[in-house]
Amino acid sequence: MSNNAIFKGVVLVGIGAISYGLLATFVKLAYKEDYTTAEVTLAQFIYGLVGVVILMAISKKKKKEKDPTTRRDITALIVAGTSLGLTSVFYYLCVKEINVSIAIVLLMQTVWMSVLLEAILDKKMPSPKTLIAVIIVLVGTLLATKIYNLQEFPGLLGIVWGLLAAASFTTTMYTANRIAVGTPNLKRSYYMLWGGTIVVLIFTFITQNTPFNWEIFTKWGILLALFGTIIPPVLMNAGFPKTGIGLGSIVSSLELPVSVSMAYFILNEKVEVWQWFGIFLILISIVIINLKTRK
Repeated sequence: MSNNAIFKGVVLVGIGAISYGLLATFVKLAYKEDYTTAEVTLAQFIYGLVGVVILMAISKKKKKEKDPTTRRDITALIVAGTSLGLTSVFYYLCVKEINVSIAIVLLMQTVWMSVLLEAILDKKMPSPKTLIAVIIVLVGTLLATKIYNLQEFPGLLGIVWGLLAAASFTTTMYTANRIAVGTPNLKRSYYMLWGGTIVVLIFTFITQNTPFNWEIFTKWGILLALFGTIIPPVLMNAGFPKTGIGLGSIVSSLELPVSVSMAYFILNEKVEVWQWFGIFLILISIVIINLKTRK
């Protein structure tokens, strides 16, 4: 892989990660206008589906690629996509309960959850380096969530939603790289979005106790879809093959400082020095886990 190709991959993954980092702040702003979690997630996924269909139509006109997708692959992708919908639901419920700067830290627990999941499924003990990185993540998390100040420590409900979002996102990442790998990227996104949309529709039906506010589609829906379900997966799917999993994972961790910075500057959330240090420790752990060579 040439240096130019690697650099292009870094840029693509970086923009995708930054897009994800902006998302929680937009959700918080939508909450301030009294939109519900169901309204926010449904608008995001509906527009996301429409956007991916448009991109598929454009891609189909430009080139004809062989598509080995079977009905079994389609079913598997839709089922895997349900974790995508659950991630959004759990994460947005978390954002509703606690600060964005803490919610994103809880979502980043995918770092150690991924290690644990692989250890269980592969029946293989993680390396000492990985275990050290996991300990660093946990220490960083305690600092970033203000464990040193129990009066400002986030509520239990917010923590539960955040950890459920992390667990669900871990499932999404694990299955996305192992199911129907021969299916074109946009088509994979399309079927997984259908799985997520089904979950969100069920969630909306169960929880929406007030008349649905359709203005969400004209005010926040497109923005949420662009930065949540269209730009990040498309750019990351294009960038990761160029960067490789290790470098790509490091670059994608940009989501954490971007999300915290947005919360600090846009939402005026208080982020203390010890929290920044905890965030720094989490970023260091991601580098330790994924950086395998000096290059």
